[in-house]
Amino acid sequence: GTRIICDRKFLLECKNSPAARTPPCCLPQTPAVTSLAQSSLVKLEELKERNESEEAMPDQDQFEMDI
Repeated sequence: GTRIICDRKFLLECKNSPAARTPPCCLPQTPAVTSLAQSSLVKLEELKERNESEEAMPDQDQFEMDI
């Protein structure tokens, strides 16, 4: 087989190219692959709200113990 060998400097330069920063124009819209599905966005928002509400609650013991 044929191997393509790139040096480190070339790869680092490719990272900053404009083509690497934008998605291709002809890319098909596939939910959860090329763009987040609408339901995924709702779930993410719910998780964020839940985490924020849990952080707002004072620290409580997980179990109450009667001694």
